[in-house]
Amino acid sequence: QVHVVESGGGLVQPGGSLSLSCVVSGFTFSMYVVGWYRQALGKERELVAVSNSDGTTNYADSVKGRFTISRDNAKDTVYLQMNSLKPEDTAVYYCHARIYGIGNWGPGTQVTVSS
Repeated sequence: QVHVVESGGGLVQPGGSLSLSCVVSGFTFSMYVVGWYRQALGKERELVAVSNSDGTTNYADSVKGRFTISRDNAKDTVYLQMNSLKPEDTAVYYCHARIYGIGNWGPGTQVTVSS
């Protein structure tokens, strides 16, 4: 059984930084493709960044140069470092872990960027 749990959300001022963590359990962690998604109020869920099992990463254009996704296979964890945060980054951030064609979502963590 796969479990996905996010942590690290909160309130931050514009221009500030926040780090999110996603712990995935169930199979060999290094084989997972793990992505961060976000959903703002009234909007559709969108991809933010992906950490692939081969070590490559992908980012949405809106976060390139500001967000960094990384993984620690020894800790079964993927991180999302978010810098230079903007009010439009406010959303619920979800972690998604996919293996063998099956994906699992975490419950999400709220990120609010406001002064």
